[in-house]
Amino acid sequence: MNQDNTKSVEIDVLALLQKLWTKKVFILFTAFYVAAFSFLVTYFFIQPTYTSTTRIYVVNQATDNNNLSAQDLQAGTYLVNDYKEIITSNDVLSEVIKDEKLNMTEAELAKMISVDIPTDTRLISISVKAKTGQDAQVLANKVREVASKKIKNVTKVDDVTTLGEAKLPSSPSSPNIKRNVLLGAVLGGFLAVVGVLVREILDDRVRRPEDVEDALGMTLLGIIPDTDKI
Repeated sequence: MNQDNTKSVEIDVLALLQKLWTKKVFILFTAFYVAAFSFLVTYFFIQPTYTSTTRIYVVNQATDNNNLSAQDLQAGTYLVNDYKEIITSNDVLSEVIKDEKLNMTEAELAKMISVDIPTDTRLISISVKAKTGQDAQVLANKVREVASKKIKNVTKVDDVTTLGEAKLPSSPSSPNIKRNVLLGAVLGGFLAVVGVLVREILDDRVRRPEDVEDALGMTLLGIIPDTDKI
């Protein structure tokens, strides 16, 4: 009985694969249709955003390296987190809004700013996302300028050096049209395959000799040909 069941499952799998092959045009068309739909939605309905990044380096007060203690190193780690909080503080954001005459709140500006500080470094990357590349560049440089002064005043470091000014982005950072089109094609193809398989599995009509044997539980003795097709 186990051998019969195994054979039946193999036949069903082969039949499903054959069905998918016969529906390959439908599957490809569905994948193409969903990919085209993803392209149109991404291109015409999603607002593009641009990202510009500037980098600074924080120079701590001169200290004899031979006299560095574990407490000094731990304090340096805490300062790294302090820098991030200072950059996104309301004092810095409000000054940027005032100087650039922005029509937004500190909370709205904070959502546009991201700060990245690699582990065990004093390098700080400040990125700003905006609707235009020029806005992203101007705001990133302005945030860097105001935050640098604030960091020096609050933490009493020696200097905050600009490693790289924000550049005008040449292309939007989002949305990613190629990625969305590819995901649309994969999703469309997947949905088409699932639809074909579900329809085939739920179809209980007798169309093949194997269906007669499965339905009646009897061995098929012969097949009468369709003379209309001869």
